[in-house]
Amino acid sequence: MPTYEYVCSKCGHELEAFQSMNDMPLKKCPACKRSALRRKIGGGAGLIFKGTGFYITDYKNSSGGKKESGESPAATKPADKKPAAAAAK
Repeated sequence: MPTYEYVCSKCGHELEAFQSMNDMPLKKCPACKRSALRRKIGGGAGLIFKGTGFYITDYKNSSGGKKESGESPAATKPADKKPAAAAAK
């Protein structure tokens, strides 16, 4: 349900009302009790993400992006193996 903003044309009082889109617009001002409320035109709040769990990486294109090199990290490391003769001593 959207939040609508109203302003009274007689006293200038402003308020927000949480209403269904099917509800009739408010007419009576709660401050001066006159029937002079007008609904303001708003730009809307847009899409709001609240809470945890929304990360930029959740929507990243998995097929895109550059790889640094064509080789795997294991292929670029030097071998740590000792010669068999040195291990026997």
